[in-house]
Amino acid sequence: MSDGMMRAAVVTGPGGTRVDRVARPEPGPGAVRVRMEGCGVCGSNLPTWEGRDWFRYPLKPGTPGHEGWGVVDAVGSGVAELRVGDRVATLSSAAFAEYDVVDAASAVVLPSALAGKPFPGEPLGCGVNIFRRADLQAGQTVAIIGIGFLGAVVTRLAANAGARVLAISRRPFALELARAHGATECIPLDDHGRVIERVKALTGGALCDRVIEAVGAQWPLDLAGELTRERGRLVIAGYHQDGPRQVDMQLWNWRGLDVINAHERDPRVYVEGIRLAVEAVASGALDPYPLFTHHFRLEELGRAFEALRSRPDGFLKALVTP
Repeated sequence: MSDGMMRAAVVTGPGGTRVDRVARPEPGPGAVRVRMEGCGVCGSNLPTWEGRDWFRYPLKPGTPGHEGWGVVDAVGSGVAELRVGDRVATLSSAAFAEYDVVDAASAVVLPSALAGKPFPGEPLGCGVNIFRRADLQAGQTVAIIGIGFLGAVVTRLAANAGARVLAISRRPFALELARAHGATECIPLDDHGRVIERVKALTGGALCDRVIEAVGAQWPLDLAGELTRERGRLVIAGYHQDGPRQVDMQLWNWRGLDVINAHERDPRVYVEGIRLAVEAVASGALDPYPLFTHHFRLEELGRAFEALRSRPDGFLKALVTP
């Protein structure tokens, strides 16, 4: 906008959103401004919209959007690796807006093979980093509990690596999706004992070399421990943000499990995951586009949050465009 203003979504309180006209940010040294093309809606965004005692409203304009992509339109001093016109995926925190400012080191250039295509780099990079932290290899049996966006991405990456993937999920739609992404077996997440017996039958009683819990709730975490073989690796990819969890330490001790919390916090590692995701998508090894199931305008951010909460049939990932 020529008047130095922009539109940005504001979470005004529990269940409330609006779009305000605010000052367009300017990039400082080492930073770039990105004209946003869109931003994904992450499950970790939901509590900020639903409301928690520790949040203070209204939130800053554009937050908590952190799955953005767009085109660099201004460059701060000292930036040599990016130019105006570069299309990038970003790691930021205020991408529910027409513009966002990010550190140049937190922007990954998108190649021409991805021209015109949406690319929420942060969740794709997160999937790649979960795959790397899990140390998935050919010949392993891997159970993935929870086939949402991340579960589907990791299913494809694991299958590409030659692992045998057992997909476990509540929704029939998700199980069909997992099979399309390379899962060998698809198991309904309906009864604790029945799931364990099915996995035992499929593994000759040996259970799984790797189990990835991607739900973020107590029961799937309990189940994940029980499905991991002795000296196997239990990977916690679900975002457990609604309170403490209990774990069966007797079981974890007895089996000598390696337990990995796959939530990355080092921005450099996050960005490396995005770079690897760009390569995987550009090469055709990973096709995320069927996973972008719902699309909303900036003014419809509240509807996007509601879809994330209710998860209607067929829902995986919502994208919001300015």
